[in-house]
Amino acid sequence: MHFVFMGVAGSGKTTVAHSVAGRLGLPFAEADAFHPRASIDKMAAGVPLTDADRWPWLRELAAWIAGHDARGEHSVMACSALRRDYRDVLRGGVPGVHFLHMDGPEDVILDRIAARPDHFMPPALLRSQLDTLEPLQPGEEGAVFDVRQDVDTLVERALGYVEQRLGPAFA
Repeated sequence: MHFVFMGVAGSGKTTVAHSVAGRLGLPFAEADAFHPRASIDKMAAGVPLTDADRWPWLRELAAWIAGHDARGEHSVMACSALRRDYRDVLRGGVPGVHFLHMDGPEDVILDRIAARPDHFMPPALLRSQLDTLEPLQPGEEGAVFDVRQDVDTLVERALGYVEQRLGPAFA
């Protein structure tokens, strides 16, 4: 199985996903690390990415998931995955892809973005991401987690979700 922690910038998806992957000893990928320099520069300049920017990036992420699946490995990824069609690409025909949506009020997320000045995503792009965000829809495996909870609680809840799906070998 594969677990994609999704949400807008500042939602805590990377922090929670990295912790869950570490606790379970699963391979972890931060989707931002797959962005080409041109996309990072574009976002740093306050310009939202277009779908033309995103499709090759999403296909590369799907290939990472598929590679782990082909080796019989479970995996964890942090990726915005804002729209259903983006999540469809990430699934890429691989069974058992679950989305853990880190969700919360705009003001909470804005505060988090403002607190991390070293990240390339400026607070001004949050509105664009929120406008793009499509919640999980029927037929999509996953759950929603409220980011107003503290990080330790989010990690424990997400860990419970993942462990329940992986079974007793990972509990």
